[in-house]
Amino acid sequence: MLNTYEEKVYGEMEGWKRRMLKDPSVSNLFAKRIQTKMNALIPEKIHYLITLTIEKMVKAVLFGSKYTSLAVKRERSLQLREAYVRRIGRHYKNAATIEGAVTGAGGILMGLADFPAFLTIKIKLLFEIATLYGFDVKDYKERLFILYIFKIAFCSQQKRKEVLISMENWSAFVQRLPSDVDHFDWRDFQQEYRDYIDLAKMAQLIPVIGAVVGAVANNKLTEQLTIAAMNSYRMRYFEQLKRLEQGGSDN
Repeated sequence: MLNTYEEKVYGEMEGWKRRMLKDPSVSNLFAKRIQTKMNALIPEKIHYLITLTIEKMVKAVLFGSKYTSLAVKRERSLQLREAYVRRIGRHYKNAATIEGAVTGAGGILMGLADFPAFLTIKIKLLFEIATLYGFDVKDYKERLFILYIFKIAFCSQQKRKEVLISMENWSAFVQRLPSDVDHFDWRDFQQEYRDYIDLAKMAQLIPVIGAVVGAVANNKLTEQLTIAAMNSYRMRYFEQLKRLEQGGSDN
C-alpha cells in the first residue's frame, strides 16, 4: 500500500516514462539527421580517438575508487530521501553553472576543459543520488546503472525508448550485460552523448557569449540529469516494493 507521497511521485515517474517513450518530433529527427551526416564526414580514425578518449574519461571517474566510499543511506522514507536528493541536485547544479560560466568565458581552449570537468560533476552527482536511494555504488552493477541513467538523460529521443525498456527490467537486463566494462558499447554511448551535448553547448566555444551559454547549458543539463536519476531510482524503488509485497527478496 503506497502512502500519499509515494502515490504522488509514482504518478510523476509514470509521466516521465511517457515522455521518454514519445516518438521523436520533427525537430528531433531533423537534428539527428544533421548529426548523423556530420558524423559520416568525420574519418573513422577520429571517431576511434574520440570514443577512446570518452571511454577513458568515463571509466576513470565512474569505475575508479575515488567516489565509492560513500555510505549507503538505508531505513529512510522515500520522501526524506528525495528531500536530500533535491538539495544535492541544487548544490551540483550551482557548481556546474559556475564551472560552465568560467570555462565558457575562456573561449575555445577553456571550453574544451569544460568537458572533463562537467563530466566529473555529473558522475559525482549520480554517485551521491544512488547512495541516498540506498544503492551501493561499490557494486559494479550499480555503476552500470549509473551509466544507463547517463544514457537516458543524454541520448536522442529515438534511443530513449530502447534505454528505458532496459532500465524498467533492470534485474533481468543486467544479467545479460558484459561482466567486463571494456566490452560495453562505448562507440554508441559516446556518439549519442556527444551529439546531444554538442547541440546544447556548441555556442559555449564562442568568445563573449560563451560564459552565458556555458552557465545556462550546464544548469539545464544538470537539472535534467537529476530528474532522470530520480525517476530511474524510483523505478527501482517501486520494483523492490512490488517484490516485497509478493514475498520476494528486495535485492
